[in-house]
Amino acid sequence: MANRKDSAPIRVKVNRAPVLTLWAAVVAERLGFDRDEALTMGRVVAGLNAYAKGKSLGIFKPAPEEVRRERERLTKGAQLSVDLLHRAVPVLRSPEGLRALSKGKPIAPESVQRYLEGKFGEVLAPVESAMRALARSLPVDELAHRAYALYEVFRPEVPAGTRGWGALGVLDLSKVRNAAQ
Repeated sequence: MANRKDSAPIRVKVNRAPVLTLWAAVVAERLGFDRDEALTMGRVVAGLNAYAKGKSLGIFKPAPEEVRRERERLTKGAQLSVDLLHRAVPVLRSPEGLRALSKGKPIAPESVQRYLEGKFGEVLAPVESAMRALARSLPVDELAHRAYALYEVFRPEVPAGTRGWGALGVLDLSKVRNAAQ
């Protein structure tokens, strides 16, 4: 998964979804959300991004009935919306805090943590540390505005179009570290 010696650069072979999930969670924490809230929001940002990309590639074609039901669901009840990486993340206030919603149900932060651990393995801590340093390198307002553009700088390269859908790419931590400077 990673090419690593003590001082060698960390390069992780991973697809974009876990990278975006982790980055969005790190940004959400920097914006003031707690870790569990941020993890669930990060997962939804990655899902919304994947859905939008899938629609643009013709992989997903929502039926008009699905769109109508989703719109109704988002306008009901005590749901809130949090803008994160230019995505409107639906959230619900629960006894444990805010939880982002996927298909109308709150996401368990533990499931997101397991997902990240499974995708990054032993290099999760250094990847997260580099992302945290990048998030701290900017004032909060600027980070909120530029977070997605920063992701585009360091995200793994994958082939364009449907060939790149879900493909593994290389996350080079030097790109994350350089973006902080």
